[in-house]
Amino acid sequence: MTALILKNVNKSFGKVNVLRDISLTVEKGEFVVFVGPSGCGKSTLLRVIAGLEDASSGEVHIAGRQVDHVPPSKRGIAMVFQSYALYPHLNVRGNMTLALKQEKQPRAVIEERVAKASRMLNLDDYLDRYPAELSGGQRQRVAIGRAIVREPELFLFDEPLSNLDAALRMNTRLEIANLHRALNASMIYVTHDQTEAMTLADRIVVLRDGKVEQIGTPMELYNNPVNRFVAGFLGSPAMNFLPASLLEAGDPRIIGLRPEDMFLSSDGPFRARVSHVEELGGDTNVIAMIDTHQVTLRLFGQHRIGEGQDLHLGYNPEKAFHFDPEGHRLT
Repeated sequence: MTALILKNVNKSFGKVNVLRDISLTVEKGEFVVFVGPSGCGKSTLLRVIAGLEDASSGEVHIAGRQVDHVPPSKRGIAMVFQSYALYPHLNVRGNMTLALKQEKQPRAVIEERVAKASRMLNLDDYLDRYPAELSGGQRQRVAIGRAIVREPELFLFDEPLSNLDAALRMNTRLEIANLHRALNASMIYVTHDQTEAMTLADRIVVLRDGKVEQIGTPMELYNNPVNRFVAGFLGSPAMNFLPASLLEAGDPRIIGLRPEDMFLSSDGPFRARVSHVEELGGDTNVIAMIDTHQVTLRLFGQHRIGEGQDLHLGYNPEKAFHFDPEGHRLT
């Protein structure tokens, strides 16, 4: 059975079209990530799935059941918010059991589910603490635990790591990936962070201006983007774009080169001047200007390169992408 089917979903606020004819199928046990820049509609789409917003037209099916007019509490979903949304007057145990008590689940079922979720999230030592006594990472784990105990048909995550620092984001990201494997759960995850998308997703849905630009596995989108927008959005550092006229006068195409596919070369076709160097230890990112165009090189290891230095750069033609002036992929 499929976890989610969206059929031609549209959403407008007055005259503003926020979602445009979105169709998508999520299989049972699949981890799907919505990515895109701020304002692309990804959080609105999640809220339509959850029932927190009504679609202007189209259909939402969860676990084989059409739910367009079903309230959120009856849709078989559990949602984890960026803000944690914990009840400050309840301890961890109380936050995790509240929804189950409201559903009038038997006490034995409640205790079993809380114990299981607590073990999975390493919360056993915190069950009697209140949210104010927890770190941000611990609060987010409680919010995830509150979702787990409901045993939903579909988990929905709305930028859950945005309030955490870099180290906690990485650790919590790993915990979510491990939970997905352990639960074999269907999950939809919204983020603007392409690193989260690439490392967590079975499939990624790239959104722009309320429309789906491309759907595919992380490596499908990385290796075969359909347009310049997708090519530039996925990958860190981002893809470089240079006018092909730098190599051949009058060529209107745009060349896309990933930072790892450019390299130092004494006879390379591009002459560049270094504007900044990021020394990361294992890698070195070199930001340089080719004519008026900024590019980034990702070099393995440590390099003696300084600001203002002139370089000749080469690239791997087999790894180059070509786009027309409107951004459509050519090869």
